Amino acid sequence: MKAKTNFKKGSRMEWYHYTLQIKSLILSVLILTGIQTTLQAQEIQFTKPSWWFGAAAGANFNYYSGSTQELYSEFTAPAAFHNGYGLGLYLAPLLEFHRPDSRLGFMLQAGYDSRKGSFKRVWTPCDCLADLFVDLSYITVEPSLRLAPFKSNFYLYGGPRFAFNMAKSFTYEIGINPDYPDQEANPDVTGDFSKMNKSIFSMQIGAGYDIPLSSQNKQKQTVLSPFVSFQPYFGQDPRSIETWNVTTLRVGAALKFGRGHKISAPAKAVVIAPVIVVVPDPEVKFSVISPTNIPVARRVRETFPIRNYVFFDLGSTEIPDRYVLITKDQVKDFREDRLEVFTNRELSGRSKRQLTVYYNILNILGDRMVRNPSSTITLVGSSEKGPEDGMAMAGSVKRYIVGVFGIDASRIKTEGRVKPKIPSEQPGGTKELVLLREGDRRVSVESSSPAMLIEYQTGPDAPLAPVEIIGVQEAPLDSYLTFNVDGAKEAFSLWSLEIRDEKGTVQKIGPYSQETVSIPGKSILGARPASDFNVTMVGQTKSGKTVKKEAPLHIVLWTPPENEEMLRFSVIFEFNDSQAITIYDKFLTDIVTPKIPKSGTVIIHGHTDIIGDEAHNLELSLARANEVRSIIEKALSNAGRSDVKFEVYGFGEDESLAPFENKFVEGRFYNRTVIIDIIPAKK
Repeated sequence: MKAKTNFKKGSRMEWYHYTLQIKSLILSVLILTGIQTTLQAQEIQFTKPSWWFGAAAGANFNYYSGSTQELYSEFTAPAAFHNGYGLGLYLAPLLEFHRPDSRLGFMLQAGYDSRKGSFKRVWTPCDCLADLFVDLSYITVEPSLRLAPFKSNFYLYGGPRFAFNMAKSFTYEIGINPDYPDQEANPDVTGDFSKMNKSIFSMQIGAGYDIPLSSQNKQKQTVLSPFVSFQPYFGQDPRSIETWNVTTLRVGAALKFGRGHKISAPAKAVVIAPVIVVVPDPEVKFSVISPTNIPVARRVRETFPIRNYVFFDLGSTEIPDRYVLITKDQVKDFREDRLEVFTNRELSGRSKRQLTVYYNILNILGDRMVRNPSSTITLVGSSEKGPEDGMAMAGSVKRYIVGVFGIDASRIKTEGRVKPKIPSEQPGGTKELVLLREGDRRVSVESSSPAMLIEYQTGPDAPLAPVEIIGVQEAPLDSYLTFNVDGAKEAFSLWSLEIRDEKGTVQKIGPYSQETVSIPGKSILGARPASDFNVTMVGQTKSGKTVKKEAPLHIVLWTPPENEEMLRFSVIFEFNDSQAITIYDKFLTDIVTPKIPKSGTVIIHGHTDIIGDEAHNLELSLARANEVRSIIEKALSNAGRSDVKFEVYGFGEDESLAPFENKFVEGRFYNRTVIIDIIPAKK
């Protein structure tokens, strides 16, 4: 039985037929768009569905290219056929997923796909015209990624096409020689193509537009989606022989059904009149905590940790001159508890005594090796220039200790590395690399001799034993003024303080982004014994408004009794780390916690260096402080104690409160710290 179109190939009637179908489709889209406009004006009570089910139908405009001649093994046409076109039917159920107002989604269609067509007429050797009509169809599976670039009803899609051959028949017609009109007509040849590919893997891209047929005041919603897709010839070779391939332009529409979820508060889809929205001032609460007495000094017995690092300047393998280097004659007078005698620079400010300790690290190391003749150390030099440069740095430290303190050279080993075992510069890092690399150019001191190390720790990773120093603490944390702006994170981009005294003089402090800020009272009071102030909090909202709130402030200067003494301990962290170094766990549990007096107060404050984002450093410092608190609280609980009061602060990289300056790498390393102040109960 013949299978061919009703119109002669290439005729005006056939082309008119195709054009009429396209015009009808476009007209339908315009009519349905008008329906959509009407429906959108209704009240919305349900969300748009995420899952859609339905069916798609369309017309395949098939374009043949290439050639075919051997129709099957028993029949080869006298002349090869080249190029052609045709119209086929596409029918498929569909499944679609995309969340409302989202860009990405997924589509799946699987169904009947006709690639019917006919080749251009050819002249045979007998001067006869020949036609070849093709009935070619597939079962197609088409998964696609759906993209709505504007989060609107318009979408693009694309993906693979898997096709499995169903029909492959042909009809071959050959006319008579026009020079012999009375000859008998040739019979048609029908059959199935041979050597057909059973499956085809290709691709498609397309676009569509969702036109709602029902409003969102109904739970069950219907959408009509006109679409157009293009399936190029790549992979679309019907046969395993010859060069025939198919390119298809598909035009159609999909009818989809889905169920929406009820919206608790209905909203109007069409705004008839402009609505003026009044944004109220953000809700914040401003308060000031001012201690009754503001102590300015307190004796501090501090157990100060020693970083087992000696830092070197870039481009040099000599010990920097900021480290204290003594002579052989001074060795007999060197004592860890009298380090203020041994300093080669004028240190000032809050970190004077602590940096004096650190810059004497080489002398402390040599003195301990003298007092402990069986102790040994390993010096590991790390240099960005390579292990040889690192070895040279380690050699400089060894020569000093051996030459000045008379230590047997066999007790000191040296190694060279490119990176230290715990580097500051992490793989993939791109910011503030100069500061990080300064911290990695160092000599690390390792030892397995317990006499050299912190209590309860052994091994090459253990830090050196701390040094105990006694000094006077200026402006202790329990004397700080605390300004609370509850709700500032949500309400403000920044806020600041304006503090006005009785003469009308205004001090401006800030800006800040956190909700709580503590500052020394002495920085406001100055030399005055007492004074009254008026504090104005000035907040800038995220919308650009200014919010002001006021509070009174009274500050009294008071000097504590001379016999009040505080204990201080410190924990040091590695770069960008919030977990307490494991070796300090036992130190905090067995050394620090037992020294907390009954009903005492423990003030824990975390700090960071200036490397990194300010907001991140603020969170990091608080995380460090809370990590230390949890270790101490656990130790107290195991001892059956619940009498201790805790205060925890995170100051981030705030240089006005940092323990050390950030000018040199030593200060930056020591600022990665949590300080524990232990204060006895008030009598």
